[in-house]
This record gives sequence, structure tokens and C-alpha cells, in this order.
Amino acid sequence: MGKKPHPDSGFIEFLCDQLANLPEMVTVKPMFGGHGLYLDTRFFAIVGYGRVYFKTNYRTRPKYEAHGMDVFKPSEKQVLKHYLEVPVDILEDADTLCQWAEEASHCELCKSTKI
Repeated sequence: MGKKPHPDSGFIEFLCDQLANLPEMVTVKPMFGGHGLYLDTRFFAIVGYGRVYFKTNYRTRPKYEAHGMDVFKPSEKQVLKHYLEVPVDILEDADTLCQWAEEASHCELCKSTKI
């Protein structure tokens, strides 16, 4: 009996296709039952439960909040407040998704501003 594909494998393939126009190749690595996305060596996204969450900071976060997006909550006790879900309309627009991904990959968490 063969190994079953990961439930997010089709979604990850879609994301990689949408992000194909980035100047650097996206790398996908398994992590904690989900996957991490890297642009070059920069970790910028978490894929899990059929959703993708990009790294944000005080400059980029308002775009996500304007779409009503929430933070990544892998469990009741764990909340990753710097990672917000990417809205479906952005996922479907490859050019805009690439812009958001580049911002996320260069996102340095601002320690002086609380989120």
C-alpha cells in the first residue's frame, strides 16, 4: 500500500504555481504537521489546514485586518500573532499574491511595536 499524500499537497502545488513569478524560488519544508514556505532562505509562510498564513509586522498587518483575516492558531493554547491568513481574493490573484509574499519574506518583526 502506497503512502497517502498530505491533505495540503494540492493546495501547496496551487500556491507554488501562483508564486512562480517571484524573483527567487519558493521552497516548501514540512513542519509540525503543516508546511513552511521559504523564499531563498527567508521563512515567510505557514501552510496548514488548507490555509496559508504570511508573516506580518506593524506595516503589513493592516492589509490583512482590512480583509478581516485572523492569526494562525494551531491549537487553543498556541497563537502565532505575527502570522495572518491570506485572503482568498489575494490567493487567486497571482501578481498581488507575489507582492504580499515578497513583503512577508522581507518582514522583520518590529520589537518596538506590539501587535
